[in-house]
Amino acid sequence: MPDPTMQELLDAIQTMARQAGAIIMEHYRDLRPAEIEFKGRRDLVSVADRASERFLTEEIGRRFPGHRVLGEEFGGGQGGGDWLWSLDPLDGTTNFVHGHPIFCVSIAAARRGRLIAGAVYAPVFDDLFTAVDGGGAERNGDPIRVSLETDLSKGLLATGFPYALNETEDNNLGHFARLALRTQAIRRCGAAALDLAWVASGIYDGFWEMGLHPWDMAAGALLVREAGGRVTDFEGGEGFLDSGRIVATNGALHGSILAALREDVGGAGAPR
Repeated sequence: MPDPTMQELLDAIQTMARQAGAIIMEHYRDLRPAEIEFKGRRDLVSVADRASERFLTEEIGRRFPGHRVLGEEFGGGQGGGDWLWSLDPLDGTTNFVHGHPIFCVSIAAARRGRLIAGAVYAPVFDDLFTAVDGGGAERNGDPIRVSLETDLSKGLLATGFPYALNETEDNNLGHFARLALRTQAIRRCGAAALDLAWVASGIYDGFWEMGLHPWDMAAGALLVREAGGRVTDFEGGEGFLDSGRIVATNGALHGSILAALREDVGGAGAPR
């Protein structure tokens, strides 16, 4: 099968994101206890996560035969082929289970390791963020750009914490404490893909987190880059999808945020 065009990818990714969003909204605020499970002590999965990912996996297989799919709930991604899709069928499951409106669907397509197209859809707000490699980023069809803030003390940042917060030293609490003293404010909303989309649209000036998976970051990272921002790992390199440690900013604040993170070199990031 020949490679899809950018327009084919964009059309498919927009349609699939909205359809997956509709699937999870069928269960929103109507989950029974039997429809919620724990993957870890705090890490939840619901029937909505699985239904959304099952739909996306089958739809990608139908539209793009031979493309590999890596999803949060069912794994995959192995084998040959140039194309790999990374899916988070419901980013922010804890929020979703508790009736909190901040959650989303995240879909990204990469060819030979290069991110080509991505979408983040927040169904409660009916906000669809999309990006294609070299084609810019949009929110509901309108172009978006990162913020112009150059002063970290005036910046609004976002971050997140690992599920095993009290079981690991690499828990981000030190980084949070340090940057909270140097910025206007920090938000922790519980959906990394949506945090990245909000960096891309200029709501946040920067975002950092550790312990993430490719499906948490891929679409959002492309959004930030195509909106004029910068995305790296904690060392300023390109390895964030492998390390799970990401810094995404408007570009102007990137160096100062990286410098603050590097001050906490003891693993846990606890201020010394």
